[in-house]
Amino acid sequence: MNTDVVFQLPEAYRPVVASQSLFFTLRGLRHHVRHWHTGGPIRQHLVLLHGWMDSSVSFQFMVDQMGPGWAIHAPDWRGFGLSERPAADCYWFPDYLADLDQLLEQLAPDSRPVDLVAHSMGGNVAMIYAGVRPARIRRLINLEGPGMRAARPREAPGRYATWLNQVRDGRRLRTYPTREALAQRLCTDNPRLTLDKALFIAGSWSQPLAEGGFEVLGDPAHKLPNPVLYRLSEALACWRQVEASVLWVTSEFPSRGMSFTLKPAYERRLGMIRLLERVTVTGAGHMMHHDQPAAVAALIRTFLLK
Repeated sequence: MNTDVVFQLPEAYRPVVASQSLFFTLRGLRHHVRHWHTGGPIRQHLVLLHGWMDSSVSFQFMVDQMGPGWAIHAPDWRGFGLSERPAADCYWFPDYLADLDQLLEQLAPDSRPVDLVAHSMGGNVAMIYAGVRPARIRRLINLEGPGMRAARPREAPGRYATWLNQVRDGRRLRTYPTREALAQRLCTDNPRLTLDKALFIAGSWSQPLAEGGFEVLGDPAHKLPNPVLYRLSEALACWRQVEASVLWVTSEFPSRGMSFTLKPAYERRLGMIRLLERVTVTGAGHMMHHDQPAAVAALIRTFLLK
């Protein structure tokens, strides 16, 4: 008798709300923007900004929980997802600001204030942008985009040296024999992510290689350390100019890289934001829109529709 157990992979997650791919040329680069209409008459417009080493498809589970009446756009940042990659060895933070500025000009050409939901790196971009263009943003929901640890000037020589060495040696993203292997890796990195959702992400966030296997849709240059130190004083000068109402969303289980947000000094940063509400999503880690999409969607609806 054959007693071997054959493991059956579940089907990939099936979206409730289908997305449409749009393409915009922003500052000479072709950018992919994912668009969802959640059904019914459009009552509200929303722009979603993803984090580092991610793409717009990451928001699918949350969008599926939003309910009818929403027109939603989510760009892939330059060098991520289906957006074009610049010929460069570094991604400079101001480029994200300029790309967002031009995208909003195309999505809302009448210069009306827009609502943003931004995760991680996207939240860092959104906070700076909302201070630089305060009249452009009505409300901002920041999903764990807390800025970065304050850098010390003495770190600069080592940072530049590391960057130069890695530019010389080159970087390459890890490859996977199958999309299922990538999905398993996603589940390992985030134990709260279910396999069906991981399979869906892997299917949209990877591309086949000519030599076989798959790689994620991201420019390896994103893995290079940024040679420019994070200047906290400049970031906070922008935060002070934010006029939008800000919902600051943290997770119950933040990643280790966010330990600096637990120190008392971090509260002084948040004191720079004029109109601030704070909430924690329970049962979620850094990828809260994967872990608790219904809860995050409910927070968005409540904050934006009141």
